[in-house]
Formats: sequence, structure tokens, C-alpha cells
Amino acid sequence: MHERRGQIMKPTTHSYIFLTLLIASAFPTASFSPCRTHSTIPQQWSPTTSQLYMNKKKKQKPLPNTIANKGFASPNTVSTSSSTLIPPKVTSSFRYAGSIHAHPQTPRRSVPDTIAQPDYANDGIPKARPPLFPWIIEQKSREEIEKMRAAGRLARMVLDLAGREVKEGVTTDEIDRIVHEATIAHNAYPSPLNYHNFPKSCCTSINEVICHGIPDTRPLQRGDIVNLDITVYLNGYHGDCSEMFVVGGESAADESTRKLLQTTYDCWIKAMNFVQPGKDYKEIGAIIEDHVTSRGFTTVKSFCGHGIGSVFHTNPNILHYRNNEPAGKMAPGHTFTIEPMICEGDSSYVMWPDDWTATTLDGKRSAQFEHTLLITEDGVEALTGKIETSPVQFWERESEVHRGVWLGSSAGVKERESALNRDIVNLDITVYLNGYHGDCSEMFVMGGESATDESTRKLLACQPSKQNRSDRTVYLNGYHGDCSEMFVMGGESAADEST
Repeated sequence: MHERRGQIMKPTTHSYIFLTLLIASAFPTASFSPCRTHSTIPQQWSPTTSQLYMNKKKKQKPLPNTIANKGFASPNTVSTSSSTLIPPKVTSSFRYAGSIHAHPQTPRRSVPDTIAQPDYANDGIPKARPPLFPWIIEQKSREEIEKMRAAGRLARMVLDLAGREVKEGVTTDEIDRIVHEATIAHNAYPSPLNYHNFPKSCCTSINEVICHGIPDTRPLQRGDIVNLDITVYLNGYHGDCSEMFVVGGESAADESTRKLLQTTYDCWIKAMNFVQPGKDYKEIGAIIEDHVTSRGFTTVKSFCGHGIGSVFHTNPNILHYRNNEPAGKMAPGHTFTIEPMICEGDSSYVMWPDDWTATTLDGKRSAQFEHTLLITEDGVEALTGKIETSPVQFWERESEVHRGVWLGSSAGVKERESALNRDIVNLDITVYLNGYHGDCSEMFVMGGESATDESTRKLLACQPSKQNRSDRTVYLNGYHGDCSEMFVMGGESAADEST
């Protein structure tokens, strides 16, 4: 989940300092608070402009009796029954930019009181503010880093679980239910829930939705591209990540879809590879913009990455376009997100009446990836990086920037990354055509030939007649059971040294 960034002219460094000191002298106890102008984009169809946002959303008083009329559930709602649906807040004059329209929502889900909750959980208003100067960035202690690792790993586990449910006919509300229940099952709080009154436990952004899509009852359709944005709050710290998924899998992705997703992924990897102590945060944006514009895409300027820790959104602000903002220098112990939003067409946005969902102005699609990152002494580590059970997407296999799973650049994670990318994968495909089945399988090495060591080469070079892999899946009482085991044709006596 990201912060919102205005599209107005921004001050230079010197004028920024002068204005900041002026504000500080007038309001010595105050920090920057966001302000907002209501857009008339849906009616006027002109690019959205707003004030500069230092936080995700503007401060607003809770509406205890009328909030459900906005398409949100009451903060005290406990029921998760789908029998009572909340209609979307739209007017007859509102014009959608593309094919994705708002659908009814289920009521807000509850969180047990026994789970530690962030300061905005009850009234929707975050109490903590970022430091006054944007270049002042918290450096986490060793204990804090370990807590963030735990939050990041849980966020990854929940994201992987939710991603497996991105299927044709499944609603994003059902995915939100899975996210919510999985998060609280691990004694964590789903960070988006009631953050500035956001009504759900994750963000689901489909096709032209740039970010902050609210899960609802629209069934997913084959060919949809979906960004799942997951943040969890565990033991006082947030872990934030997002990933793209194609409804129907790789076979449902046409050439234009593959190009958008690959470009977005590769610019993101390039930006993360740049991160190391001593570098300027402002340089990240140029890396992203140069990569995507050379391939015919645009980068969103109205939303940005952010610092993260015990506070959901704080310094630094990570802009995903060329800029000269005074965002400070990278140092060990900094934790933040990089989350570029890349568009097929115009990167200007339309804000839906729910005051959250942002779509492209022209209705063309947008894509995004996100990690929570930790700067180490020798590079960077993805605290929300993939784990042993994470699925590998085609853009990871086919990337020309980094082949296979990316976990960071520091020595400590490179060894773990290499181990993941050395994994041997057996793909077993069966098709049914004209009344007959066709079955085949083949072995693949994560990371390709360059990741294949000598022992792996010997294993894969074994004669097919000497070994066989039995893979069986059964479906019983509505659930699948899946297992496999290796066998040697002729038994143990037929197994030579290399086998």
C-alpha cells in the first residue's frame, strides 16, 4: 500500500527547507498533515491534480452512523455474512474509465481483541506522523529488524496463499476473506483494515485499477490481471508486499499482457538492485522511468513508495519517476518499499467516489510489484522475498534483468537465493483431446543452465529407463491431496552411484 503524491509543481531543496522551517516555527508541535482537493475527474475527464501528500490519506473524522452509506461497513461491524451486501457509492453522472466497475461489498470483517492492533484500528486515524524533514529516516535496531523479518515473511506467506485463489469465477471479496482469516490465524492484524477507514483487509487492483482497489463481489474473468497488495501488522511492525497474477495462468496472458508485466517487473528489479548504503533515494525514480519509457510505457507520479516499520507509512518517500526531491541517503537499518505502478497508456488517474480506487484516465491497464526492503551493510534484502513454497511466475523465469527469484543483493541473502533458484522443478502436463489423454513431463532448473551445478547435471543426465517419478493427486470431500515419490526401475540393485 502506498502514499499519494500530488502532481503540483514541487519546491526546490532550498525553498523546501525555508518553507519547512517557516511552518515549524509557526506550529512547533505539528508535523506535515495531508490535505486534499476533491477531484472532478469522472465528470470533466481532465488529469487529477491534488496537494502534496506526506501520508496515505487525509485526516478525517469517523462517521459512525453513515459510513455504511459510503460503501464502507461500520467500524463496529462484526458480521461477515454475505447476505447483507453494501451497495457501491456511485452517482448516475460518474463515468468509469474502463471495464472495471464497482460491485457490492460484504460488511467489514472483525479482528479479535486479543490481537495487537495499530493505533488507527478503532477510529481509522493514524496517530504517528513521519519526521518533519523528509531526509530524516529511522534506522532500525537489530531487534526491530528481526520483528520486521517476521512480519515480512508472514506477509509473503499470506500473499502466496491469496495468489493461489486468483482463478476464474472467484471474487476478490473471497480473496479478502482468505487474507483476513490467514492473517488473524497467525495473531497478526491486516494493516489496510480501517486505515483511514479503508473497509477491507487487502487491496485488489484489476486491469485499469492502478492501486487501492476495494475487494468486492465481482467474479474474476479469464485474462484479468490482478495486483494483490498485502500488509500485515505483527508484533508491532508492518510487512508490505504486492504481486501480479493472471486469471487463467500463463496461458491466458497474451503478448501485450506479457510485455506489460515483464516491463514492470524488470524496472522494479533494476531499481532494487541499485539500493545500497550511501546512495540517494531520489535516484531510484530515474532508473524506473528510463526503463519503462524506452519500452512505450509510463510511470505513475501520484503515488509513491514509503518508509515502513512500526508506522505504516513514513519517510522516505520513494518516487517512481525522475526527480530531484531531498529524500535523503540510504543507510543500513532503513526499511522502505519500492512499488512502481506502470501503465500501458496515460499515467494520470481517475478517483472513484469511494475515495480509494484509482484507475487510469484512459482505461488502459496498469501493473505493479512491491517489496519491503532492508538496507544492509553490503546491499539490500527483501524482507517480503519469496520462500521455499512460493510459486515462480513467468516474468521471473524470462527476465533479462534477473533470472529466477530475487531476494536481494547482500551476501547473506544471495546464498539463500541461489539455493531457491537451484531447485529442480518437474512439470507434468496432461491434456484431454477428442476423448483421449496425452501426458508428458520434463525437468527444469530454477535459474536456468547457469544455476546448474555438477551434481544436478549428473542427476538430470541419468537414463530415463532407470528411474521413474510417480505423482498422484486425489480429490476427496471437496479437497485435493497431492504427493509424489521417486522410484528406480529394477529397484535398489539397478541404482548406480550417480543415481
